[in-house]
Amino acid sequence: MTESIMHTADRVIAATYKRFPIVLQRGKGCNLWDTQGRQYTDFVAGIAVCNLGHAHPRIAETIARQAGELVHVSNLYYTIPQTELARLLTENCFADRVFFGNSGAEANEAAIKLARKYAKDQGQPERFGIVCMEKSFHGRTMATLSATGQDKIRKGFSPVLEGFSFVPFNDIEALAAAVDDHTCAVLLEPIQGEGGIHPPELGYLTQVRELCDRRGALMILDEIQTGMGRTGKLFAHEHYDVVPDIMTLAKALANGLPIGAMLATEKVAQSFGVGAHASTFGGTPLVTAAALTALTILLEDKVIERAGETGAYFKDALSKLKLRHRCILDVRGQGLLLGMQLDAPADDLIGKLLERGFLVNCVQGDTLRFAPPLIIEKNEINALIRCLDELLP
Repeated sequence: MTESIMHTADRVIAATYKRFPIVLQRGKGCNLWDTQGRQYTDFVAGIAVCNLGHAHPRIAETIARQAGELVHVSNLYYTIPQTELARLLTENCFADRVFFGNSGAEANEAAIKLARKYAKDQGQPERFGIVCMEKSFHGRTMATLSATGQDKIRKGFSPVLEGFSFVPFNDIEALAAAVDDHTCAVLLEPIQGEGGIHPPELGYLTQVRELCDRRGALMILDEIQTGMGRTGKLFAHEHYDVVPDIMTLAKALANGLPIGAMLATEKVAQSFGVGAHASTFGGTPLVTAAALTALTILLEDKVIERAGETGAYFKDALSKLKLRHRCILDVRGQGLLLGMQLDAPADDLIGKLLERGFLVNCVQGDTLRFAPPLIIEKNEINALIRCLDELLP
């Protein structure tokens, strides 16, 4: 069956992914099993999506119950799960309003549109520029790849949208030089994920906030990968004592179901009046019910605090591994979003880890990204460290 599934998939699915030669069939907690019965410990979590692991019983029960009641009615009507999710999100962050979409790219599209609309509503039509970071990643739609600071993402799709410029992450002087009277917003990730797991330097995000205030630009934080407890706080910017004007979420919000959210202060969100933006499937009862349960578990079951503690343990173990292997150039990250940079391409190592029963992925060619479910156990981390210790030169 495995060969048949892979052959059929390669024939009928667009070849936009280079897939590993396994067919995953079921999961439980931090473990996955393929069609041949082989077990894997998951350090990818659907790319920082399944924060509560696979087949979480409370989320599965919520999905089943909601599917039997109401799946979709469109946003022409009020629904209970969507309303309750928006309430719980706003009660636990800076924002007053939420716009729901289906993905991180949609959330960032909404943020880009809102920032430009807000500038127009403030009587500043000349303010449409958005300053972004080199090595950033914000999505693959035309607007979000235009905002992404990686040539490999933009290659082949020119001309991209105008109005986006790029400066190095952690370089406040370069940012100050780039923000001018035509800038409506600065868009950045609190910790760069796809760019290689790069945290902000001490005080950097505070300086960005102060610069935006001085120049009259909005601060947009893309928390699509860093949000929902991954770094040991509900949102990564809480570590750095800054408050954005707009924040985007997706990935782990519904623990695997497709959802995106753009959150904003009341002052800024007022520019999204009736008809300004929309999404047919944004925030359906089914998806928001699952997200509401996932968020409730994160907040009430001390999962976030545990992720911070487990992440510190994991980072320390990786740092000790670095002392034993010269091929490890750096260990970076916060909570359970960690990167280990090597002095050579990591593809072979990823393949060897897969053979040993560990799912790990690579960013920027040479950096292993560890983003396991937040419920990962120390013994599972220890098993991976032992395996890495055996495989690394």
